[in-house]
Amino acid sequence: MKALVTQFLDYLLLERGLSENTRVAYAGDLESLCGFLQGCGVGSFNAVERKHILDYLMAQKKLGLNVNSLSRRLVAVKVFFKYLVQEGLLDRDVTEVMDSPKTWKTLPGVLSLKEVERLLEAPIGKERLSVRDRAMLELMYATGLRASELASLKLDDLHFDSRYLRCRGKGSKVRIVPFGSKARARLEQYLAESRALFAKQGTGQDVFLTYRGKAFSRKGIWKTIKDYSRRAGIQKKVSPHTLRHSFASHLLANGAPLRVIQEMLGHADIGTTQVYTHVDQGRLRAAHARFHPRA
Repeated sequence: MKALVTQFLDYLLLERGLSENTRVAYAGDLESLCGFLQGCGVGSFNAVERKHILDYLMAQKKLGLNVNSLSRRLVAVKVFFKYLVQEGLLDRDVTEVMDSPKTWKTLPGVLSLKEVERLLEAPIGKERLSVRDRAMLELMYATGLRASELASLKLDDLHFDSRYLRCRGKGSKVRIVPFGSKARARLEQYLAESRALFAKQGTGQDVFLTYRGKAFSRKGIWKTIKDYSRRAGIQKKVSPHTLRHSFASHLLANGAPLRVIQEMLGHADIGTTQVYTHVDQGRLRAAHARFHPRA
């Protein structure tokens, strides 16, 4: 169980872009839960019943935790179990029907168009590293891929003539995502000039390679983006998910239908995609001013 908790905590930091303080808070809450479950003789999250979670919360209340602390712990448990189900690591989510504050509704900072341009131009020069990283950043913004999806991208997933790629998302679901002419140009340059310089004996079909000729890890992608955001002078906290959110928010701002954005992001539920509407208040105000007779 501890291994799954560690995997989840890495996901929070590397893919969701949450702060180290938030990660530490979740770690403490889930460590507490694991200790309680083990004391009950439960050795697997698949063996957890709703009663176990309720008993855990009652035990925490008896220890003196206030309502706000109990609420936070329940949120941590619900988010964790939801993650396990999404990743195919848990058969069912016993916390799904338990009341708690809504989760995952706060988006990381979305980059402006100028900030995106600065980030994409941060890898300068013609060295193999710069050529690779320009292609990586451009493709992430062009497609909204998660870090894990970019890391697992294969050469035969790229279709240049039609300008789309095949992506393996959560639960091994495959989706088709288009990319534009700029991303195509950066990718073609990288594949023609740089990828072979990273390849080693035994290198597979992964698109983006490290110095060792291996596929990037999620952590490696996160570090790359963080480094270039610093070079670009961007003050906001930037992670792979920031580029994903910027991709969706900019599509919405330019009139793309929410259902289309949902399909490109690979969201199973339109409700997950709807969180982007709140970051586009300027567009909504402009529409109101233009069309409402009393504006």
